[in-house]
Order: sequence, then structure tokens, then C-alpha cells
Amino acid sequence: MRLVASRIRLLLLDVDGVLTDGRLYIGDAVGADGGSSRVELKAFHIQDGHGMKMAARGGLEVGWISSRFSAVTSRRAKDLGISLLSQPAPEQKPPPEKLEVARLMVAKLGIGLEQVCFVGDDLVDVPLMKAVALPVAVANAVPEVCRLAAYVTQKPGGEGAVREVIELILKSQGLWPKLVSKYGIEER
Repeated sequence: MRLVASRIRLLLLDVDGVLTDGRLYIGDAVGADGGSSRVELKAFHIQDGHGMKMAARGGLEVGWISSRFSAVTSRRAKDLGISLLSQPAPEQKPPPEKLEVARLMVAKLGIGLEQVCFVGDDLVDVPLMKAVALPVAVANAVPEVCRLAAYVTQKPGGEGAVREVIELILKSQGLWPKLVSKYGIEER
């Protein structure tokens, strides 16, 4: 697996259940005029975010693919400088297939699916997992996804699983020691 990880140029991530724990907090906010608007909240793990910034510094592209629209997802992607983000338009039904979206992303980067790692958690992720070089499941993924994965993270989605995968790839590529040296850490 480390040999495959050493060849990865693009890390694709599902959002709900991988970057988050899969929970959606939805409510209504009441404005000063008495009107209400829908509010959606999600929790993203700070270590995953820092890991994605380290991936960028190491030259590893990161992209997000979601089957549902979320303004929160757009905002977090913008905060982290994630330019490869695919989610359907707010009312688009059905959403585009993740495998087709991934094919467009790799074509844009001039690479192939044999240079892609995808992290998923649910059945909708299966076609893309079957097509990439390094399919990964988060610890709390459904059993069918775990069985397809070349690697299952120790940490669950939304709790540092993405950082775990990023470290695995960057260490396999020999980039981790240089990236952590910025923090005064010497690793061999």
C-alpha cells in the first residue's frame, strides 16, 4: 500500500461522513424583522484542516466531492483554499455521479485515476472507490465500503481521519520530515 500511496497526486474526499462526522444540524434563525431562514451547521476537525494545508505545501492536490449542496461546505473549502470542490446546485436532483466528477477533476490536472486516493464512508462512494488506485474508508464507514478499502483509518470521519490519510501519503512520498521541520520537529 505504501508503494501505491507514494504515487498519489490527488486526494479526493467525500464531505459528509469523512470531513465531518456525518451529522447535520438544521434549524431556523429568526431575523430582526421576524422572518426566519434555514441554518445548517457542520463540525470540521481542525487537524484535518491543517493536514490539508500541509498537503498543499507538499504538492498533494486535495479535492472535495459531495452529493449534496451545503453553503457551510463551500465556506470551509474557501477557508482552506480548496479549489477542487464539487457539490450539486442547491435544488439539483439527482446530483452528478462522484466517479464522473472525479474524471473531470483528473482531466483538469492532467493525471489519471491511478494517481488518486479517495476517502469515502457510504454506498454512494463505492463506484469511485472501485476506480481509484488507493480507496480508503473511514473507521465508521458502512461495512460494504470498509470491505472495498485498501486502507481503513483508525479514526472516524470528522475526527482526524483525513489527517491520518494525508500523513500516510506524505510519509510514503518522503515529504513528511521536511513539512514538520517547520515546527522544529526532526523525523527520520
